[in-house]
Amino acid sequence: MNVSGENIRWVEAGKRAAIFEAAGDIDLHRSNDFQQALLALAGQKPDLIVLDLAGVAYMDSSGVASLVKLLARVRRDSIALKLCGLQPRVRSVFEITRLDTVFDIYPSAEEALEP
Repeated sequence: MNVSGENIRWVEAGKRAAIFEAAGDIDLHRSNDFQQALLALAGQKPDLIVLDLAGVAYMDSSGVASLVKLLARVRRDSIALKLCGLQPRVRSVFEITRLDTVFDIYPSAEEALEP
């Protein structure tokens, strides 16, 4: 399935999981579409969403805000959310804002899928 340029793969990893592969810069021009695609995926009620950001070289505060909104939604709906593949520039945004202590972050999608 392709949603606004993102690729979504469904897998069974002991539970129904969706791997959302984002690519390109996530900035003010793209963050609304990004957020809508993520919220639409959460609306499908998987047990786990793995957000693979390996293809994202840059993310500004609007992209981070989209992820915070998604986190609030998945927590409300008891959906697990794991981020993976953060590039150094994107990871530094999470570290500066201390969101690396809020989100579950893994090196790869395979590791995020492990129980």
